[in-house]
Amino acid sequence: MNGSVRVGQIVGVPLRMHWSVPLLVVLFAYGLGRQTLPAWTPGRSDAVYTFASAVGALLLMGSLLLHETAHAATARRKKIAVQDVTLWALGGMTRMGRPQTAAVAFAVAVSGPLASLLIGGAALGAGIVLHLTSGWAVPAAVLMWLGWANLFLGAFNLLPAAPLDGGRVLQALLWWRTGDRERADRAASRSGQVMGVLLMAFGWVLLLRGAPGGLWLAFVGLFITVVAGAERQRAVIHTALRGVKVADAMSSPVTTGADWLTAQRFVDEVAVKSHHSAVPLLDFEGRPSGIVQIRRLAGIPAARREDLRVREVAIPLSQCTVAAPNDLLSEAVDRLRRAGMCILVVDGAHLVGIVTAKDISRLMQRHTLGAQGHSRAA
Repeated sequence: MNGSVRVGQIVGVPLRMHWSVPLLVVLFAYGLGRQTLPAWTPGRSDAVYTFASAVGALLLMGSLLLHETAHAATARRKKIAVQDVTLWALGGMTRMGRPQTAAVAFAVAVSGPLASLLIGGAALGAGIVLHLTSGWAVPAAVLMWLGWANLFLGAFNLLPAAPLDGGRVLQALLWWRTGDRERADRAASRSGQVMGVLLMAFGWVLLLRGAPGGLWLAFVGLFITVVAGAERQRAVIHTALRGVKVADAMSSPVTTGADWLTAQRFVDEVAVKSHHSAVPLLDFEGRPSGIVQIRRLAGIPAARREDLRVREVAIPLSQCTVAAPNDLLSEAVDRLRRAGMCILVVDGAHLVGIVTAKDISRLMQRHTLGAQGHSRAA
């Protein structure tokens, strides 16, 4: 996710934090310290409320991390590749490969809400016991607030709307019931779009009635609507690319350039001849070493182009999406690291082709024409 930085590692997976997380902690702490704790435990000093609210907000962020850790740990246990876990303003996001069976998809999806519900139950129970057996009213209130927050988080995530976990659960159940993964994906994403619109409408109603929390709800609804729409489009793409090999879509031969050339020489000798928006690079031994985007070259000041090697402004191979000619194109598309990136097709150590967004669009158009032809024939 743009705007996030790596801050560590959990269960063998890189942990990233978005810039919005500190803001989220401050908002949680403000609400807890200014409203909840004074209402539940009146008469304490501002210092007590401030310290307790800060601890509560950090505990809640830890709970969100455990929610995502449950997803990542379950995915790794089921042999699914996990790219990273990112905490951000709306909670967390775990990027991973696609489960290969409905049962695995169900297990991964349900693990996060179950973790939140267990944390919520434990925190709420601990808060009640502490309240009944001691005079520690403020710590008990923080634990009960944490418990209710996690119970809400777990229940909200179980709403049957992608990209929420409940949408993943719905998708897994439909996949198991129908045996058609793409159809289940489309149904779950359609449910997500409907739910997102309803949340936006409800949020605006609350906001117009003077409830500031309605704005947050409307924002969540907007996020769900946008992501669900993207997932529905991805399901359509998977249907169109079903059974298609990478070799069937790639452009070959492909214009390449040496990665040791200066930026100016690369522009003069290579970039002007390329028909693609990005050009693969080869090292001294003729092996692919990365890819450089034409717009990145165009953004280099003319005065620097003679001193800058093209590999210094390129995306290294470790950050590129690489596939073999016989790989399924749908699986390669799932591995795309960045929007608008190309797929480098490598056979052994040799670059044999490239798959661009135009290549995929061309296949989509053929699929649409074919579907229309079958429809008329029927």
